[in-house]
Amino acid sequence: MDQNKQNEEDYGYQLFPERNSGRFKKGSVAESLFTFNHKCQVMLKVALDTSPYAKLLLSAMKQSGCTVYKERHFSCEDCDGIVSGGFDATTSQIVLCQNNIHQQAHMNRVVTHELIHSFDHCRAHVDWFDNFKHLACSEIRAANLSGDCSFSNELSRFKFGLKQHHQECVRDRALRSVLAVRKVSREEAEKAVDEVFESCFNDHEPFGRIPHSKNDAKYAYRDFQNRDRYYANL
Repeated sequence: MDQNKQNEEDYGYQLFPERNSGRFKKGSVAESLFTFNHKCQVMLKVALDTSPYAKLLLSAMKQSGCTVYKERHFSCEDCDGIVSGGFDATTSQIVLCQNNIHQQAHMNRVVTHELIHSFDHCRAHVDWFDNFKHLACSEIRAANLSGDCSFSNELSRFKFGLKQHHQECVRDRALRSVLAVRKVSREEAEKAVDEVFESCFNDHEPFGRIPHSKNDAKYAYRDFQNRDRYYANL
């Protein structure tokens, strides 16, 4: 097997076939108007314009010198399996799986989840490809801060009522994400997640808290803006 192909498969690129085919630069009118792509683009715009999670992350990245541009940093593509999105560190681009995202609330969560990876890429120089602990840490943060493990989402999955359930949900989703994009054993993935869990679970930047709901995210965004103004006046 070609070594480049093997490397791409090890890094989860098999889930995003258009990354490999060179077709992820889209532009045809027919494709824009008559496929999932148009709906994906519309929902993406709504998410970026209205979601307090996304607005806070976009502001934080701009403040960190990593301004996000919709046309440059997002790509709506068809994906394999049931994956909803991904962050391509080689291009600093967020992939949104247009064939698997059908509701605005789902789009909002995926955009937030992947923007957290993008924020980590900007601020922390994450070694996505060779350091499982770095990958595990970002997956923990994304599951914790994106609303993936909110009470309403867990209720819809018929998972609730357990002590420290939020932490268990975050750990489980981070573990599944690591296993989805890396060819490692479950034991290796669990070891990486467990070793960094406490510190990464308690890293709430740039929210300053765990935003358990849209209202929490609104308050976090307001506080972030006020913090900005405070430092500007020092």
